[in-house]
Amino acid sequence: MCGISGYTHRGRVFNPSAIREATDLLIHRGPDQQGTYESESVSLGAVRLKIIDLKAGAQPFFSDDRKTVLVFNGEIYNYREVRQKLQNLGHKFSTESDTEVLLRAFLQWDTECFRRLRGMFAAAFWNEEERRLVLVRDRVGIKPLYVARFGGDVYFGSELKTILFHPEIPRQLDHSALHHYLALNYVPGPFTLIEGIQKLRPGHLLEWRDGMVLEECYWKLPRGREQDWTLGDAEKELDGLLKKSMQDHLLSDVPVGIWLSGGIDSSTMLHYAAQESTQRLKTFSITFRGRTFDETPYIHELVEKYQTDHLELDLNPELDLPSAIEDVAYYSDEPFADAGALPVWFLSKLSRQCVTVALSGEGADELFGGYVTYRADHLAGYARLLPEAARRSLLRALNYWPVSDDKISFEYKMKRFLEGSLLSPDEAHVYWNGSFSRAQQADLLLRTNHARVQDLFGSDLPKANGYGSLSRFLFFDQRYYLADDLLQKVDRMSMAHSLEVRPPYLDHRIIEFAASLPDRFKVSGRRHKVILKRLMRSKLPKSVLRHSKTGLDIPTHDWLRGPLRGFLEEILSPAAVSDNGLFRPGAIEQLKSDHMERRTNVGFHLWGLMILFLWMKHWNIQTSSEVSLPGAAEEIVSARVLA
Repeated sequence: MCGISGYTHRGRVFNPSAIREATDLLIHRGPDQQGTYESESVSLGAVRLKIIDLKAGAQPFFSDDRKTVLVFNGEIYNYREVRQKLQNLGHKFSTESDTEVLLRAFLQWDTECFRRLRGMFAAAFWNEEERRLVLVRDRVGIKPLYVARFGGDVYFGSELKTILFHPEIPRQLDHSALHHYLALNYVPGPFTLIEGIQKLRPGHLLEWRDGMVLEECYWKLPRGREQDWTLGDAEKELDGLLKKSMQDHLLSDVPVGIWLSGGIDSSTMLHYAAQESTQRLKTFSITFRGRTFDETPYIHELVEKYQTDHLELDLNPELDLPSAIEDVAYYSDEPFADAGALPVWFLSKLSRQCVTVALSGEGADELFGGYVTYRADHLAGYARLLPEAARRSLLRALNYWPVSDDKISFEYKMKRFLEGSLLSPDEAHVYWNGSFSRAQQADLLLRTNHARVQDLFGSDLPKANGYGSLSRFLFFDQRYYLADDLLQKVDRMSMAHSLEVRPPYLDHRIIEFAASLPDRFKVSGRRHKVILKRLMRSKLPKSVLRHSKTGLDIPTHDWLRGPLRGFLEEILSPAAVSDNGLFRPGAIEQLKSDHMERRTNVGFHLWGLMILFLWMKHWNIQTSSEVSLPGAAEEIVSARVLA
């Protein structure tokens, strides 16, 4: 169930066709059924991709007395368990859908019901009698929900385009969010790149009553709960949790497949799915034949071991890449500079030929310490013991090292590491995977503001130390990188093809378990994902366990010099940069020149700028730094006032 939209219109004339037109913008998310609800105070819309109870569960869904209405995007995996509890309390059900369970749970327990749910969801509940709207998003932000407050009313939707549909909503660029985008390659919540529009934060709900708003948290990422585990006990616990999660995530009335790479995350999913499924599993992969990071041999070894019904696509320049990039920029809805969106686009398109649901491995790296950046965080502490002048001299010497066309080459990592060692530990952590430092942005932008990446490291994060505080950076990546880059990327690319993707690692019981582990069970020396690899050591092929992580990404540096060069030059032409009004044309030209003439590898930087320009042009985003938003200064009132 895959897309919702809506808005309140308190005491003003409204266009009854507007909600239908706004909802139609989401049909790619739910081609099977569309519906709307309109009253004097609110308009709601939903589009549905049928996954559970194919005959019933149409939305909007009404309570028996029709006073409460629900629009819902997602899946409630423990809906049968919750349904039984509600039946014991006297509720009678008319469908087999999780939608009805969600509505009745809300009627029974109000907002306390969200803590009882396992799943991925974004939902809106409206009570006409109380003139009360409740919006909610799942614990880790698997499903998106955007919110804008304007003139005492609230607008919301699964994608930004359903809010931008309304002409009264300004399309002004948020310059603080732009700073974060250029630094991190994505926009961290609750920011969006448009002033006045925010993401509802994961694990939060928002309540609107007659123009007043309350936002509150019903679940937080766990921290500081380390338990005294032994490796054996932790391994046994993780095994049980993965079995339970896989049982939940295979629940469907339509075909389910698995996204398979040659890495441990997806192969672990395949192993547990094979244990739970009585049917031959379907697997889907993207390959890069002839490239150093191609995982085809590992993929084929897994396909042979588990005898899957396998389909794969080789991603290469012979495909229509420019057209796909244009589509990616549109369906991304909000820019993210993750070039991995392109293979996920093609993987989603491939999967939809055979299945309606696919399982993916998002979350394992952030929970169990899978990224090499965590090792870099630690080593940078020792590098900072060297005088800064020595590190700068070494960095200058590395500029004579020929640049590589590889996806992420050794020289690229070394230069990036030394540059990051000149920053604070927090700034360095995001710099390893990001693009432009604050100083680099000052050279690039015509005007900057006071936003800092450091501001994202709030007081609720685990404390820092000088040698790579692993728990601090895992927490940061779960809060921002996972929610606002990886999950957003997968949601947009998959839903553009009417495909639902589920991440079994993000069962909140697994998240809470991972938070209870000591750091050495995650990263120990050069070893990453210690506990996960220990669990799978006798279950998966040794070749899969031993080979280095590659990630699903394209050779960005190489392709922007080659098959995508003309496309890049067109998007970032001097005229386009001047018209954009944000960047120094000379600085952009120098960036392109340095890359094309192989003085440095800045393919990731240029990709992010290209996606940003495509997005701004398509949605006609204004760059003026002065914007007046009616209702933007409204105070968030307390629950006591609302009551």
